[in-house]
Amino acid sequence: MLRTMIAARIYSTRCFNLQRQGRLGTMAPVDGNEAVVVGTTYALQPEHDWIFPQYREQYALGRYGDEVIRRHALYLAGHPEGSNYPAGLNVFPCQISLAAQVPHAVGMAWGLMRQGLAGVAVAFFGDGASSEGDFYEAANFAAVIKAPVVFMLVNNGWAISTPTSMQTAAVTFADKAAAFGMPGVRVDGCDPIAVWEVVTAARARAVAGEGPTLIEAVTHRLGHHTTADDPTRYIPVEQLAAARAADPVPTFAAQLRSVGLWDDELQADAEAAANAVIDDAVDQALARPLAPDAFFDHVFAQPTPRMRRQRAQLLELEAEGRS
Repeated sequence: MLRTMIAARIYSTRCFNLQRQGRLGTMAPVDGNEAVVVGTTYALQPEHDWIFPQYREQYALGRYGDEVIRRHALYLAGHPEGSNYPAGLNVFPCQISLAAQVPHAVGMAWGLMRQGLAGVAVAFFGDGASSEGDFYEAANFAAVIKAPVVFMLVNNGWAISTPTSMQTAAVTFADKAAAFGMPGVRVDGCDPIAVWEVVTAARARAVAGEGPTLIEAVTHRLGHHTTADDPTRYIPVEQLAAARAADPVPTFAAQLRSVGLWDDELQADAEAAANAVIDDAVDQALARPLAPDAFFDHVFAQPTPRMRRQRAQLLELEAEGRS
């Protein structure tokens, strides 16, 4: 679990730096949320269960294989191989529309249930996404039909720049579960073992036919919402400092060191393995020739007259070395 958390932080940091260099697309750092994703995925059975991420979980899905992370790095670099995960990998693609993946997770869970399969669907979404109608409709339907779903609500305190105090008047987000008639559980999202325990219980409940569970994992966002964001404009300095003091990666490493399960050699090996995966993805992405006008592709079935003119102008500038 710690190796996966370390890998997630390294991938996130390096992708952030590559984006700032103009070599990757916009991305959402996972920093501070590693324990939630890792604790959840290690409680699942990858051959049976399905994951519906939002946009910052992919870096921490190492339980489902390094290939997920490699493909996501290719996706950020605009490489076509990053568009889909390999066959047999039960992870849905990244998407950015708030809560849009939640109804799909319920649909998958309903399908598993109707086929008599033992799997569950896990939907990751943020506190901001819990204000969307997609969440309420999907959660209500899931509870009515007792679908095997785990709703993992990641409460990192902010919906971009909107604090949780402006998101809901409920005491906790877990309290929303009462409206649907399902259990609502609140857990320390900086503790991967605590997350593992509650997800294990929720999964057991789901496969036993007892229906969905809403889990609120309380954690911190240690940096930018996305690379298009500047958190220093709205997060108080002292609040960010307190969050960094509770950073789940070094905290968990210190806990394992204290009981003799982690040391400098294991740390170095974990970091080297993570860097090797991202090196491979970056090298593959950068080695691919890019057509300067490729971003005009796949916008409309038939390009508009304006797009044709723009493409021609761009290619003309490129030929002149002025693009």
